[in-house]
Amino acid sequence: MSLKLPATFYAHSARTVAQALLGKTLVRRLNGRRLSGTIVETEAYCDGDAPDLACHGERVNNAQPTPRTAVMFGPAGVAYVYFTYGIHWMFNVVTGQTGQPNAVLVRALEPVEGIDQMMALRGERPLTQLTNGPAKLAQALAIDKSLNGANLCAPDGVIWIEDAPAVPPSLIAVGPRIGLGKTPEPWYSMPWRYWLAGNPFVSK
Repeated sequence: MSLKLPATFYAHSARTVAQALLGKTLVRRLNGRRLSGTIVETEAYCDGDAPDLACHGERVNNAQPTPRTAVMFGPAGVAYVYFTYGIHWMFNVVTGQTGQPNAVLVRALEPVEGIDQMMALRGERPLTQLTNGPAKLAQALAIDKSLNGANLCAPDGVIWIEDAPAVPPSLIAVGPRIGLGKTPEPWYSMPWRYWLAGNPFVSK
């Protein structure tokens, strides 16, 4: 039986998927090897019908797709990879219904497989600092623009997420999203960031 999450897993609100992704395994196949890590931190963007001015899909072009944001408008279950600050790639999964911009940013992983390859990509550093942030994990897993729009459910894909037992709600911490710049309230303080409480691989 395949452990790969099906498209139906992603076809829910961003907040629902952001919490459900905790404890699942992000896998990247690179040069015939598996690089993987347990997802320990996520953020939800453009959840539901209400505007979210922290979200690319809302604040760019009045919630209409642009060449940069088109992938975010669906279908669910594909990767949305974008470039930020001119130096970093960010890995997101598209959620919700086609035509609406919904996505979950994967913020941190606990490394599991291919740690030596991750170190080669990131440079020698303490294990807890290898993938404890969205830009770090993208570098460690060689995630870049070539994966934007990748089908996470494809049988022959090079990036996907595998199932694992659900994390009990009591172990999930909740708080505001990070790095929103000049995003106005109430969106700046929306408690749409989720992480495994006490996990040392969560971003600082």
